[in-house]
Amino acid sequence: MITVLIVEDSRVVSEYLYYILSKDPQIQVIGNVSNGKKAIEFLKDHKPDVISMDIDMPIMDGLEATQIIMSTTPVPILIVTASRNANEVATTMEALAAGALGVIEKPVGVGHPNEKKLSDELLMMIKLMAEVKVVSRKPKAQPGVKPRVSAVQPEPGMKPRVKTRESKRIPWQDHGLLNVVAIGVSSGGPQVLHQVFSKLSNSFPLPILVVQHITEGFLSGLVNWLGKTTSIPIHVAVEGDHLMAGHIYFAPDNYQMGISKKGTITLEDRSDKKGLCPSVAHLFESVTREFGKSAMGIILTGMGSDGAKELKLMRDAGGLTIAQDKESSLIYGMPGVAAQLDAASYILSATEISQLLFEIETTNNKQQTTNNK
Repeated sequence: MITVLIVEDSRVVSEYLYYILSKDPQIQVIGNVSNGKKAIEFLKDHKPDVISMDIDMPIMDGLEATQIIMSTTPVPILIVTASRNANEVATTMEALAAGALGVIEKPVGVGHPNEKKLSDELLMMIKLMAEVKVVSRKPKAQPGVKPRVSAVQPEPGMKPRVKTRESKRIPWQDHGLLNVVAIGVSSGGPQVLHQVFSKLSNSFPLPILVVQHITEGFLSGLVNWLGKTTSIPIHVAVEGDHLMAGHIYFAPDNYQMGISKKGTITLEDRSDKKGLCPSVAHLFESVTREFGKSAMGIILTGMGSDGAKELKLMRDAGGLTIAQDKESSLIYGMPGVAAQLDAASYILSATEISQLLFEIETTNNKQQTTNNK
C-alpha cells in the first residue's frame, strides 16, 4: 500500500485528487492539508510514501514547504499544478531544484476529454515516486539569485579530479576532435542541469543538445529558469537552426530532435504517435550517425532506460560517453542501465561532469589566446 499526503488549498481540487487516488487499491490517502505549513506539521507524526504538492498556496507555498521538507524530513514530492503562468512555473522549477521529483498537470474534472489521461498519469507518477529513495538536501539559493561560482578554480593546465573505473583523470584531449555534446536527462533534471551548466559561458567551444523528459507545457519555464541561473545561452530548438558553439538547444514538446548532415537541427512531429517524445534515444542515434567519434554523449539522472542502448552505440562508434554516478543521481535509472550495458566510457558525479565541461571551455580559450599572439 502506497500512502499519500495531499497538499492543496482548493477544497474542490483536493477532494478530486482524493477521489482519483482512492480508487486505486494500491494507494491510501492518509492526509489532506491546505498549505505547506500544515504539511510540515503533519510530517511530525506521519511519514507518507509520497506527497502531492501544490505550488500557489496561502501561509506557506509549495516551494518553501518543499525546501523545508527536503532538508529536514525528506519524502518523495510530486508537484501537481494547474497554472503555467511565468511566475508559478519559475517557482515550480525552484521546487524541482530543491528536491521535488517531478511536476505534472492537475487532473481535470469528470467529463473532460483529458480526464482519464491526466488521472492515469497522476497514478503512474505516484507509484513511480514511491519507489524512489530520497535524501536530505541543503536549502537552495533564493529564486532568481544567480549562483556564485566557487573561488577555488583549477590550476592552469590541470585536469579535473574525476572518478573512473581506472581511478584516472579523463584524457579527453587524447580522444580527438569533439564537435557536439548530446545530453539526455529525466527526473531530477532541473537541479542537475543547473549544476552541470553553472560554470559554462558562450565561449564554450561546442553546441550542446538536450532532451529533458518533463510534463508538456513546462519546458519553456525550465529553459527560462536555467537562463537566469547560468550565462550560457539556452534555447528551445527550432527546425533548421544552425548549431552554434556556446549555445544549448532543448528538444521541444512532442518533437524528436536530431541533426542533419548540414549541421542543422531537425524536428520530427510525433505528437500523434506512441512512445517517448522527445526521446534521448532519437537524439543519440542522430548524433552518432552524423558525428561518430567526434560526439560526446552524457546520460544523467532519470527513470527508465531511454538512451542507454544508443549511448552504447555512440561509444562503439568511438564517441566519448559519460553516465552520471549513482551517488549524485536523484534516480539511478537511465544512467544505471547505461552503466550495466557498458555504454559509458566514464562514470562521473554531476560535479565532475560540470568540471569536465568547464575544463574543455578553459582549455579552448587558452588555445585561442595562444593562437592570437
